[in-house]
Amino acid sequence: MDNPKTVAFLTFGCKLNYAETATMARDFVQHGYTLVSPSKPAGVYVVNTCSVTGNADKKCRQAIRKLIKVNPRAVVAVTGCYAQLRAPEIQKIPGVSLVLGTNYRHRIVEAVETGHSFTCSCEELHSIFPAFSAVGNTRERTRSFLKVQDGCDYRCSYCTVPLARGGSRNIPIALAVEQAQTIAAAGVKEIVLTGVNTGDFGKTTGETFFDLLKALEEVQGIERYRISSIEPNLLTTEIIAWLAEHPKFQHHFHIPLQSGSDNVLKRMRRRYTTGLFAERLQYIRTKMPYAFIGVDVIVGFPGETEEDFETTCRFLEEVRPAFLHIFPYSVRPGTQAALFPVSERVAAEIQAERVHKLGQLSDILHESFCRANSGRREKVLFEGKTLNGIMHGYTGNYIRVEREYDKSLINTIVEVTLD
Repeated sequence: MDNPKTVAFLTFGCKLNYAETATMARDFVQHGYTLVSPSKPAGVYVVNTCSVTGNADKKCRQAIRKLIKVNPRAVVAVTGCYAQLRAPEIQKIPGVSLVLGTNYRHRIVEAVETGHSFTCSCEELHSIFPAFSAVGNTRERTRSFLKVQDGCDYRCSYCTVPLARGGSRNIPIALAVEQAQTIAAAGVKEIVLTGVNTGDFGKTTGETFFDLLKALEEVQGIERYRISSIEPNLLTTEIIAWLAEHPKFQHHFHIPLQSGSDNVLKRMRRRYTTGLFAERLQYIRTKMPYAFIGVDVIVGFPGETEEDFETTCRFLEEVRPAFLHIFPYSVRPGTQAALFPVSERVAAEIQAERVHKLGQLSDILHESFCRANSGRREKVLFEGKTLNGIMHGYTGNYIRVEREYDKSLINTIVEVTLD
């Protein structure tokens, strides 16, 4: 193969995947490999896949075929959720060298150098692959993703993630603190805590998510923490009140809603009602009036009527999150919703209309959130990326701020007045 000691990564999906990619990349570097861009010829390509939707599967297949065209003689290793769920399917793609299941990311270099695939069943997913990203020769950002939890014991009727990642498990708090200290030593100022069901932390060790937050708050050198995503039923008022009193933790929340209709939530097997969701948002705002709250919404779930969708729209207009992450429902094999009658499925054109309508609502909500912050003083952590002489960073409550490029500001926190 050309350039056998060069490796390129292509990552899809969640922040968890990015943390795992970064850790695998460091493993390659430690074995003498040089990291290159996936657009360049490399001896090894590692594709870390996502399978949250059917479209995610499609994007992964397209990317694999595109990489093979860049260097047909390269070793192509495929890992991630799609690889765990559909290993035989991926192995049939011409040019794919090997597939690595969820349990075996720590053996990625061995797999590449021996040409052996390592796969496993969902029932075998008991171990956890500790992972984090940090700046350095891996070309990562000024913030780090720290994986503290993996898997999920919730069996939401639409979700394939428990099949791809297994049950809920976590690293010990002591290891999370040690990794945060390593990240701080690399000069990183911000950590994003990541997991599949982050707030469910503690199933493995008998600890709690609240215990984790308190321990990480003591780590010297880390100035900002964000929680990547947390279920509304796990985001307790006790945690919210504590976060409001500890400035290292940014006023930024990502809280899955999925539907503003209790009828749909019940069919989704979600563990809360719209009433509880609204109470959590209201309590956040009593403690942190300018908090950014991002919300996931699935449209076109089987049986979602026009009335259900309009109920969702009205609910979102009432609770007014700062941003909507909108996903059209897609059938995922192995899930309960895949067994619902075909007659209950929402037509693709109706799904598209609903996505468009919620996209417009998201724009209105985000503009309103930014307007409410106009004139306020906020601290911005500037990143190293630049485009046309402009650099950017984010406030604690996740408002993007741009300014003329100044190298001295990279990875520094600057107080600004928001426009």
